[in-house]
Amino acid sequence: MHLADPLTQPQFYRDVAAKRFFAWVIDIIIVALMCVVVLPFTAFLALFFFFGLMAVVGFIYRTVTIATRSATWGMRLMAIELRDATGARFDLGQAFLHTLGYTVSWAVAPLQLISIVLMMTSNRGQGLTDMFMGSAALNRRAVA
Repeated sequence: MHLADPLTQPQFYRDVAAKRFFAWVIDIIIVALMCVVVLPFTAFLALFFFFGLMAVVGFIYRTVTIATRSATWGMRLMAIELRDATGARFDLGQAFLHTLGYTVSWAVAPLQLISIVLMMTSNRGQGLTDMFMGSAALNRRAVA
């Protein structure tokens, strides 16, 4: 088993780039809300390093949600999920590596720009991390 061919089975990849963007927006909102909930427990000292807190909470959130159902909550709302090169859902190790790649891309702006361009132009809508891992985001309805 392997990833669907985008030429013969385009339903797997239709609108995935746009869905990934909206899922990302939803996930950022969720992570920000989680950080606001955590804020009082730090005696509001986390205000001084709020973006660092968001990075840590976001890393944990992405890794755990991708490891459990191969999609973040935002991805689930947008009806997409990540699949590895064999077409299987992500396990914890793959979720960690994908999140690490995402985090490195955000830390190095040119990498994130390359990733965005790749998502918008590649047949499978793959970002830079997806290209390295051989993974792709697929429409969940096409998979089921």
